[in-house]
Amino acid sequence: MPKKQPISKQTPSITEEQLAMLRELMPQVFSEGKVDFDKLRAALGDFGDERPERYSFSWAGKRDAIRILQTPSRATLVPARKESVDFDKTQNLFIEGDNLEALKLLYKPYFGQVKMIYIDPPYNTGNDFVYPDNFADPLDTYLKLTGQKDSEGNLLTSNAETGGRYHSAWLSMMYPRLFLARQLLDEDGLIFISIDDKELHNLRLLMNEIFGEENFIANITWEKRYTRNNDAKLMASVIDYVMVYRKSEALIKIREARNEKSDSIYSNPDNDPRGVWTSVSYVSQRTKSQRPNLSYKIKNPFTGKFTEHPTSAWKYSKEQNELHAKENRLFWGADGSYQFPRLKRFLSELEDGLVLVNLWNYKETGTVDDGTKEVDALLGKDVFDYPKPASLLKRMMKIIQDEDAIVLDFFSGSATTAQAVLELNREDGGNRKFILVQLPEPTGNKEFPTIAEIGKERIRRVIKKMKKEREGQLKLDKPEDLGFKVFKLRESNYKQWDGNLTGLTEKKSDKKSSTEDLSGLYAKQMEMLADPLVKGWKEEDVIYEVALKEGYGLNITVEDLTGLTEKPSNRKGSGADLSGLYHVTDPDKEQGFYISLADKVKLKDVKPLELKKDGLFICRDIALDDETAANLSLQCRLKTI
Repeated sequence: MPKKQPISKQTPSITEEQLAMLRELMPQVFSEGKVDFDKLRAALGDFGDERPERYSFSWAGKRDAIRILQTPSRATLVPARKESVDFDKTQNLFIEGDNLEALKLLYKPYFGQVKMIYIDPPYNTGNDFVYPDNFADPLDTYLKLTGQKDSEGNLLTSNAETGGRYHSAWLSMMYPRLFLARQLLDEDGLIFISIDDKELHNLRLLMNEIFGEENFIANITWEKRYTRNNDAKLMASVIDYVMVYRKSEALIKIREARNEKSDSIYSNPDNDPRGVWTSVSYVSQRTKSQRPNLSYKIKNPFTGKFTEHPTSAWKYSKEQNELHAKENRLFWGADGSYQFPRLKRFLSELEDGLVLVNLWNYKETGTVDDGTKEVDALLGKDVFDYPKPASLLKRMMKIIQDEDAIVLDFFSGSATTAQAVLELNREDGGNRKFILVQLPEPTGNKEFPTIAEIGKERIRRVIKKMKKEREGQLKLDKPEDLGFKVFKLRESNYKQWDGNLTGLTEKKSDKKSSTEDLSGLYAKQMEMLADPLVKGWKEEDVIYEVALKEGYGLNITVEDLTGLTEKPSNRKGSGADLSGLYHVTDPDKEQGFYISLADKVKLKDVKPLELKKDGLFICRDIALDDETAANLSLQCRLKTI
């Protein structure tokens, strides 16, 4: 007989999911439900490394970093409608909170959906923020940091070089975040990471471990400024780096979009019917002795004389040369005065896009001064130090060449990524979406007290500016998405089981009394958890948490089926007999579910839904009697809170 199932109350366990994949791939290496490493080594055969010494990358605290990665999140994301723009229509997201917890919450609904990740993490200069210092419970630390719990002491570390674990602290902060980020990338997705030379070498080793060194693409040198800083003690830095990795070998080729500058070298001086062209050298870098088969005489059609290079071979065989001559692909100069021919390259015959180079100069990519001017123009002077320019992010997005891409930035800072997405969409008619995550790190600025506030206000002002620019113009065939939803990291709407029974100490003189106390405390907790929702819960908050932890995205649509006039965000659950019934749909997944948060669910109330076997219905466990539960579980997939 079908049974009701509990909903997911926390994020998936990364370890359990990886074990499940291994079990599906290699069931023979499991014994009594656990991995038998001897069997695993035997199954791998020659691929296993049993040498006593082998190459590895480690640091102090790596085990703790792995442990915190494997710990499911007990947090949730709650909507902040008043801080959003066009909440119900937009697909852009801004998440205020610790990015490790946020990534864990995004893991299930956005697994493999992100086409591009860009991050500009702390450069570990010794004074910048590294991570909340309670590594055992990042959510608890975050709640204290943001004033949602009482706190003691300074919760932010500065990671001074004298601390003894200078590089290790930075690596421990980055490891779990990058690991989760990889899971969110599409198989042909790319990640770009801005970094300076302080942690460049460590980041490369860390990325090799998480992404695989075969997926390294480039370490781009970006000319971030073109003037020297005369205050520098030893040497002024005018470059930063952008490290680029792909998710997997599914991405086999990338190109940069052609532009006016790259096409300006093409012309058609001889009116060739194949269109504009440029010419390239016909002379090889190899010598005649190295390539004797490519050494031969070529006839100049203008003079009738034969010529060959005195030391070098040609790039092409004699047969190819004859074909080039026949097809009028050799250029000897307008009057035939060139000593050696050049080969015509027609623009119409080139593949789309340009081969990328790993040097990005300031003229083509912008500078930190440009980024500062962008923020100053929107928010005023001295609001944010050294922001990246939108042009840098646009260049990366153009490499992706996906106008519907989801772009993730989980160290979003001043929200340059959001501005770049919105502006590039307007420039090329794209429909890219952004997901930004930012910790509300204090700034000391009364107008913008946290970095998260800077980012949100910047996006609002960019949207306002872009809307004003379109005033009086004809409506677009495809409406622009000029909005963003704000979500904030909070404790779960589900009560947490206190397995430690805090405050109970065994009395040696009266063990019976102690056992009775223990039994009473367990009974009290069981009674408390009869309704697992916390006091003062809001329907909208619960709906988003249920959706998120069941694997639905944050762009769900929520249809109120009760006919009540109050919005779900305004109705609080406090034991009243609410009849709230909703249909929740994830348009990206084309899936959905029904949810009732009423104190009582009656069959007659859900009958109009015409529930089907593969349909999902979710309600509170206390709302069902045995008969209703039995009937519903026969009609559909029934899950309870």
